[in-house]
Amino acid sequence: MKTFTTLLYLFCSALVCSAKSPHILFIVADDLGWNDVGFHNPDMITPNIDKLAYSGLILNQAYVQPVCTPSRNSWMSGYFPFRSGLQHLVILPQQATCAPLNRTYLPQELKKLGYATHMIGKWHLGFCSWDCTPTYRGFDSFFGYYNGAEDYYSHVIQKGKDFRDDKKPTEADGEYSAHVYAKRARQIINDHNATQPMFLYLPFQSVHEPIQVPKKYEDMYSQIKNDGRRKYSGMVTAMDEAIGNITQALKERDMFDDTLILFTADNGGWPTYSGNNYPLRGSKTTVFEGGTRAASFITGAGINAKNETYNGMLHAVDWMPTLVAAAGGSISNADMDGMDQWTNIQTRTPSKRTEFVYNLDDMNPPLTGHAAIRYGNYKLIQGYPGMYPGWYKPATVEVNQEIEELPYERYDEKTWAGQNMLFDLDADPNEHNDLSREHPDIVKKMSDMIQEYKRKMVPANYPANDPKSDPSNYDGFWTPGWC
Repeated sequence: MKTFTTLLYLFCSALVCSAKSPHILFIVADDLGWNDVGFHNPDMITPNIDKLAYSGLILNQAYVQPVCTPSRNSWMSGYFPFRSGLQHLVILPQQATCAPLNRTYLPQELKKLGYATHMIGKWHLGFCSWDCTPTYRGFDSFFGYYNGAEDYYSHVIQKGKDFRDDKKPTEADGEYSAHVYAKRARQIINDHNATQPMFLYLPFQSVHEPIQVPKKYEDMYSQIKNDGRRKYSGMVTAMDEAIGNITQALKERDMFDDTLILFTADNGGWPTYSGNNYPLRGSKTTVFEGGTRAASFITGAGINAKNETYNGMLHAVDWMPTLVAAAGGSISNADMDGMDQWTNIQTRTPSKRTEFVYNLDDMNPPLTGHAAIRYGNYKLIQGYPGMYPGWYKPATVEVNQEIEELPYERYDEKTWAGQNMLFDLDADPNEHNDLSREHPDIVKKMSDMIQEYKRKMVPANYPANDPKSDPSNYDGFWTPGWC
């Protein structure tokens, strides 16, 4: 397969491609808050991330979904979660489901353009069948885990081990996952034939809970008295060091200048686990900006920028067609939600996007917000917005911090039915002033837009847990083959 891919690339170079396709490094930070990177918050020690961000284009309005499975499917497929059955929470280890198999994924499109495709890190798009897993969805290699929220050292989640080298189950060696991933990334880069374009998808485990980090990184934040925030901040810095080691490997191979680097969070930070989105409102799981507006930048090959900010509206669904365009290809699929924003980003011209859906979730209770839509500078939230409605400053002093919640356990459909919140995000990006009573005409127009989108919505694919998934059936590993 590698020989064929190399020949395909050489054929493309000789007869089809007019310009050299860049290497693409797509980095995802899990549960990273808006306020958890140095380029937004100088209290964070992220020199490598900051250097990359300031060497390119900081994306000020790059949106994702409130939780991780929907975001990951968005940028892999180019489709909104409510059109994929993934609008309700995340895929759990015991659920016999995965992201729709009838959609072409980003690495499959890049392979058509001659790319070698590799993935390191967290999948979280389903694994009950081998067809659902990374090497069946376009990746030449996979090194990582299928689920979420596992231990950073043992790779155990819910009493099952979850770590793979391609399809092979791999025992943990006790090394911190950010270090393990950086080491494998360096190996892939060092072994790669630099004349062929490479796509390296690197969704880190960091900085999702559990809150775990080697002590030397925690000690870099000794001024923080809150135990969770101190450790969490250390996790961010450990990830930053891993990113620095990976970019250094690209430089050593003379590949760095030919590499396009995209960095994004998959959703907002989670204050209950010490992530922080201040001054944005809300948290992971909510459709407020704190749950959905990602810390993000793009830099490197094709991005002629330095310390610039792009305010154009982008959504996770746009990355699939945009990265394919950056690679020299195109997506001819009028049904796709994603828009090719490559030229707009390169030239800093206004975004093609004027609207997007934050989420549409009709299951009760809707754990990640019932419904929300952006149209121009206005944002409408309908019904339950998610569990965390407040503004949460970093817990740097307090030993304990009160986190205001709207627990779904006490969700009352009648309480939220028909409730609207309207915000002007140009004038009020932190969502303090609800304008719904002042502008009923705008509420009506945007409500009608939501109803129109609902015509395309498919029911949430959120089955009950299946006992056939039990890791004890597979030598203690979470393993495909039971659906």
